Amino acid sequence: MTQTAFVTGATGFVGSHVARELHRRGWAVHVLARPTSSLEDLSDVPVTVHLGDVVDAASVDAAMPPDVDGVFHVAASTNLWSRNNAAQSRINLDGTRNLLDAAEAAGARRFVHTSSFVAWGFLDREFNEDSPRTDATDWINYVRTKHLSEQMVLDAAAGGRVDAVILNPGNVLGPGDRHNWSRLFRMVNDGSLPGAPPGGGNFCDVREVARAHVQAWHRGATGQRYLLGGEFASYLQVIVLAGEMLGAPVPGKPTPSWILAAVARAKSLLAALTGKKPDLTPEEAAIITREIRCDSGRAQRELDYRAMPLRDMVLDTIEWMRGKGLLQ
Repeated sequence: MTQTAFVTGATGFVGSHVARELHRRGWAVHVLARPTSSLEDLSDVPVTVHLGDVVDAASVDAAMPPDVDGVFHVAASTNLWSRNNAAQSRINLDGTRNLLDAAEAAGARRFVHTSSFVAWGFLDREFNEDSPRTDATDWINYVRTKHLSEQMVLDAAAGGRVDAVILNPGNVLGPGDRHNWSRLFRMVNDGSLPGAPPGGGNFCDVREVARAHVQAWHRGATGQRYLLGGEFASYLQVIVLAGEMLGAPVPGKPTPSWILAAVARAKSLLAALTGKKPDLTPEEAAIITREIRCDSGRAQRELDYRAMPLRDMVLDTIEWMRGKGLLQ
């Protein structure tokens, strides 16, 4: 019997791959999309599109298929500018609440929630799913709302409202990236990169992240979180790889964190006057100047999650960007 999936965020980077992987495995895929969203990355995937928005509970209820097998809640705001915090909270918190309510009402067999490895905050050591988090970085609304939305899902699972699993990807690379690491690669390519940040993190392949979502539906433990990391690299290493592949010069050493923090504060003050988002915010500076290291052992054991070589992931991203004309 064909299984039915309902996917939010399917017009985005990770969500489009989740929808594609579900279709590849024979699921009937329904997606929620805003009227203004581009469906380009789903143009070759037969999905049923429902127009709506996660912050509009009525549209979520209307779109949710009855007796749905899997609800894959990938939609989220990754905003890192305080001026947009209120809208981000509505998307990440109210949106998650609306999806949980609709999934419960529809009798969904399982709810798979996409979070992030930053939900633990910035720890000074490698962490796993059992590590205590720090709230010292909850001034970054993205970190705070990812943690709080996770808590909503965990509470719903503990209360028997839904059978839920949470996935926490690290830095995601791969085809389809239009706004994340591809932004940095474009700056490397056109020579506009002002410097290399001193931080680092674990990198994962978007296709493996998508596969882990489907595996989580099949094999994940109820109420469990799974970190999806991979090869650890400094951001300078990633920039050097991109420069090598693009034939572009790159910085030889990272910019000190105090300089990036000072620049971000200055740009933020200017943005308060102009209303235009700065190209470096204090929140962004805080994230890119820290090393975030996670252990993906649980996902590897229980979900058959696979970490891919960093070089391959960077190359695949750049080659996709070339094919889409995103690198001039």
